[in-house]
Amino acid sequence: MSGKPDAIVLGTVTERMRARLDEKFTVHAPGAGGVPEALLGASYICCGQGGASVRAAQIDAMPDLKIISNFGVGYDNIDAAHAASKGVIVSHTPDVLNDEVANTAILLMLAAARNFRHDEDWARSGTWEKQGAAPLSRSVKGATVGILGLGRIGEALAEKLGAFGVKVVYHNRSSKDVPYAYYADLEEMARDADILISVAPGGASTHHIVNAQVMEALGPDGLLINVGRGSVVDETALVAALESGKLGAAALDVFEEEPKIPGALKAMDNVVLLPHVGSATVETRAAMGDLVVDNLIDMLETGKARTPVPECRDL
Repeated sequence: MSGKPDAIVLGTVTERMRARLDEKFTVHAPGAGGVPEALLGASYICCGQGGASVRAAQIDAMPDLKIISNFGVGYDNIDAAHAASKGVIVSHTPDVLNDEVANTAILLMLAAARNFRHDEDWARSGTWEKQGAAPLSRSVKGATVGILGLGRIGEALAEKLGAFGVKVVYHNRSSKDVPYAYYADLEEMARDADILISVAPGGASTHHIVNAQVMEALGPDGLLINVGRGSVVDETALVAALESGKLGAAALDVFEEEPKIPGALKAMDNVVLLPHVGSATVETRAAMGDLVVDNLIDMLETGKARTPVPECRDL
């Protein structure tokens, strides 16, 4: 017997994370079969990469559970409200990925505005040589950029956008003490914006909040960028808006049924696609992994998590 407490790993963890976990815990990785009965008395769960979920029934089946430490700032894969009602802390990895996700949003904004996908193909295919210069693209300078979700990442994004000569506005559940105009109504903001960037979290309250009406309000020259959660955008409505010309272009890092991407989106040259890599740099993922393990070790040694989610901050 090692004397170490049991920790269950759901999803994948890096070698660095695993080495740190092994120092403090007896680590079990049950895989797709879920937590076996013999481990239902464990107190520590590490949700690594790969979309591992922990729902109410799993929480109820583990009476000694103390913490679910999640890899990622979003945690819609975990029933945090139910966990809190049972005295179980859910933690996540805020702040360490703010800059990288904001950078990815700007990358996608510029790529969509400047027709990157179309123009790269124009160069690679030999069309430039045969037909001459590519069609003109659009400048972002002077544009109004509406941010959906002015949380930590949204605020980092707004600050970075200042370098591009744009006007920043935002829609949130409530206004904040920031130097940007607040819109209580998302459709109204979309109507006034040239570019809409979603960094909103997933969940029932934001499901399909970017709907057909919002896209039509954004308009035939409008750009829709999503680096938040795929569930925020109605993909069926998005395809229809792009095909009909009611929306100008889109650039997406997240999707409703990842890793599946609708074929219609793949076929459009006014759509830029990334495979959910907003925070996927070596440096940022290492910092996220460290924070996941820090939360578990802090819970073991102090009874508190370093970065609990809002539902669990009073536990």
